[in-house]
Amino acid sequence: MISNQTIQISIDELKAITKVDLCVYNLSGVPVASTTGQIDIAADLISGFAYSPADSQVIGVHHLLKIMDEGEILYILVAKGSGDDAYMVGKIAVCQLQNLVIAYKERFDRNNFFQNLLLDNLLLVDIYNRAKKLHIEVTVPRAVFLVETHLEKDGIVTELLKGMFSGHSGDYITAVDESSVILIKALEPGYTNESLMEVAETIVAMMNAEALLNVKVSFGTVVQELKDVSKSYKEAMMALDVGKIFYAEKNTMAYSTLGIGRLIYQLPVNLCKIFIDEIFGENVPYNLDEETLNTINKFFENNLNVSETSRQLFVHRNTLVYRIERIQKNTGLDLRNFDDALTFKIALMVVNYMKYLDSLDY
Repeated sequence: MISNQTIQISIDELKAITKVDLCVYNLSGVPVASTTGQIDIAADLISGFAYSPADSQVIGVHHLLKIMDEGEILYILVAKGSGDDAYMVGKIAVCQLQNLVIAYKERFDRNNFFQNLLLDNLLLVDIYNRAKKLHIEVTVPRAVFLVETHLEKDGIVTELLKGMFSGHSGDYITAVDESSVILIKALEPGYTNESLMEVAETIVAMMNAEALLNVKVSFGTVVQELKDVSKSYKEAMMALDVGKIFYAEKNTMAYSTLGIGRLIYQLPVNLCKIFIDEIFGENVPYNLDEETLNTINKFFENNLNVSETSRQLFVHRNTLVYRIERIQKNTGLDLRNFDDALTFKIALMVVNYMKYLDSLDY
């Protein structure tokens, strides 16, 4: 429902232009907004008019009109003044307030529609029927972006996103919980994965610059029809979780680039434990020191090239070989061998996944 403050602002603007005093009452005859305090009309006269078949009524110098929505009476508007001028101003006020009611209701209905769409709470026939009623295009390509904020303080993230993305271009912003805000973005022809990543990076940069918020943004794959938006949303949620487990250093994550992390994330816990036990036995590397971890990551980044890795780490080649041999002694895996390196990389990712699951238990 439209707020009393919005009604007040609207009739104040009309009063400033027309110099005609206006007052809006609820159906019980209680004023909800007025440009001149309460107009002196008995509450029973207001409520009596509300339930009469007449569309308008004149009581002295007061013109009473009904504000309606789809045949339902919402408010009674009173315009103070003799003659047709006050009556016409009253009619204009009624028209403006009725349009505001429709706009606010449609906005609420759209938010409710998209929330239920994301959560798969709608039947297929309901999706198309409600989309048509709410003037939402069905076959526009869309992608869902998830902005994790942990805490939506005073709605600042939502407001910033609304400033960045316009509803006129088909974008929509909503939320289904308190930890994240959802952007359903309509895409122009010629979009690419790179352009989608640019959108995510722009959101991160804007939140940092304007609100000093360090957010993470993930997004799902592009869907061509409205009914599949929930699929992109689920992918964005998975991308956010997988990103936090395996790619914690990144602030943006695309579902299409999750790689093997997505596969590990969907493995049963028991299978992960069996795999870890087979690879490491009792020497599971739950807490590698920073030097060892940095060495391993650089070695993998440089495709197991010892010389290039030692150069980038600013260490002697023999020092790097010593570190690799120390890992081999502890785990039985020689990282200079491709098969062993692949096994170690996957096993380390599974260990990180197990640590994430343990943190959820607490």
